[in-house]
Amino acid sequence: MSFLAFNSSTYSKVELRPKQCIDAVLKPLTDNITININGSLTCKDLFYAAICMAVENSSVHSISKHYQKIPCETSTRYHLKKLDLEELIRLNTKILLQGPINALKSEKKYEFAIDFTNDTYYGGTDSSNENYVIRSQAKKSTNSFYSYVSLSIINKNERFTISVLPVERGKTKIYYLTYFVGLIKNLNLNIKVLCLDREFYSVDVFEFLQNKGIPHITPVVRKGKEIKRLLIGRKARHAGYIMKNPQKKEVRLNIVIDVKYLKGKRNKNGCENLGFVVYGVEWHPRKVSTVYRRRFAIESSYRMRNIVKPKTSTRDVTLRYFFALISFLLKNIWLYLQKKHFTIVKQGPQTIDEDKFRFDRFVLFIEEWLRRKLRIQLVVQCLR
Repeated sequence: MSFLAFNSSTYSKVELRPKQCIDAVLKPLTDNITININGSLTCKDLFYAAICMAVENSSVHSISKHYQKIPCETSTRYHLKKLDLEELIRLNTKILLQGPINALKSEKKYEFAIDFTNDTYYGGTDSSNENYVIRSQAKKSTNSFYSYVSLSIINKNERFTISVLPVERGKTKIYYLTYFVGLIKNLNLNIKVLCLDREFYSVDVFEFLQNKGIPHITPVVRKGKEIKRLLIGRKARHAGYIMKNPQKKEVRLNIVIDVKYLKGKRNKNGCENLGFVVYGVEWHPRKVSTVYRRRFAIESSYRMRNIVKPKTSTRDVTLRYFFALISFLLKNIWLYLQKKHFTIVKQGPQTIDEDKFRFDRFVLFIEEWLRRKLRIQLVVQCLR
């Protein structure tokens, strides 16, 4: 048996470069968002500035001082204010999924999760933002927030954010559920199970999901004598429960209880009863709790998103939402590039070599490319 000698012409090395990363982030923005500008300035220049703000985790004011080829602070603010909130909401899924949609399989059943995230706000309110400033438990010295509700896939290797909406006062959780369920149908995807946070623990939500026949898992809120009694035991089990609200409306629930022994975890011993409202799936209690744990992947995505979130103190709802979309887009593109270029070729389940291309390297690639493109200022004029 003879072997071919190594020849560089017969072996093509595939490399991922910063230019490919920035192009993958820029294309969804330029393809979907149009800003009317007169003069030499272009939409691409504004998007470069916004992406630069994100990867440096800085503000419009800061980047305008650091780079030579970047729109001035006044021009950036003026043109970004032309963005339309309703248009961004309508296009948010196209922006977030333009690349990752190729990694999703039509009609496949996915595990989804819906969750809320809050951005701290320290300013005042007026007629322009009073419907979007949400009061909640104090965090980082404020109880005012701009809140966003997101729909994400929580399957391993496919943890993309599908959609992000700004939370508006007066709009119920049923409104956001209806929007997201319709969106999943329009994308030709199917729901294996929908994992919801405790904030969705209500009669109206469970009634809506049951009427639509949507499989879901929601953790039980330990409130009331009956629920506290159900969550005492030493064996995994199922239990029936009738939930009522102040308007005397009621819904029948199936409570699945998984029991885990703490063994010193969180400095506690003994057993812990984990209760979940489960509908549409016939799973063992341990599988229910295991699948629901995947929902916490959203928390790690929020941490990543905070790393690349532009800083701003503006009360402009549209601008804040645009910056939020860019931070979620960066996380999505990184996951897509990981899946596309770093999936190990082998038999069996799909495995991604995550250590080859970590999120910090992705951010560094984009940051370094922008520094060369926008020409970072390396000289500062002294006063004396």
